[in-house]
Amino acid sequence: MEITPQITTVFAVRLVLAALLGGLIGLEREYHGRAAGFRTHLLVSLGACLMVLLSEAYALKYAAGTVNSLDPTRIAGQIVTGIGFIGAGTIMREGLSIRGLTTAACLWVAAGLGMAVAAGLYFLSIFTTLVALVALGVLKHLEARVRRGSYRMLSITCRSGNDVLPLLEQHLRSRNVTISDFSVEYDMENRESRFDFTIHPADRLVLDIVESMKEFDFVRKVALH
Repeated sequence: MEITPQITTVFAVRLVLAALLGGLIGLEREYHGRAAGFRTHLLVSLGACLMVLLSEAYALKYAAGTVNSLDPTRIAGQIVTGIGFIGAGTIMREGLSIRGLTTAACLWVAAGLGMAVAAGLYFLSIFTTLVALVALGVLKHLEARVRRGSYRMLSITCRSGNDVLPLLEQHLRSRNVTISDFSVEYDMENRESRFDFTIHPADRLVLDIVESMKEFDFVRKVALH
């Protein structure tokens, strides 16, 4: 079966719609200054749509031919696997905290949108885009309220010394801060130690914990994640 101009037009419309929906999610990421923003999400959605359309075009072209083992879903399955490599590139570890998980998930959704549009599922594609935007915008504030007062990551860079860690632990516990875990990293060249504490403040005011570190002259840097 030949690919007619009518089919080509439908494919082109699907490509445009996939680019628009992926771009909408990308705009939200761009607004928050993420590395994978508008163009990246647009291209991921557009590329995923094109791959599925190619699979559909092959199926139409060879439906009456001698290729009997053609599986039109094979390319779509490879998209799901391949998008994981792009998403992994947006995930970064900073001390004990991890950044980029939401952006990686957005790229995964953008690829799914492109595939859904290519399959002609217009309503589901648009509905999924709206749900994703609500999750990124409205639900973000709800998540922040739930997270407030939960476990936080406190990184303290100090001048190296054997008595540093006991003093920090005693100070945090005196302020009713629960320490659930910690790690230590030594910088031999600069003679510094970085302690990453996983803490749970007793109250919801955590900035005073950072301010209280000023009383220690061996503390050089404090970061709260």
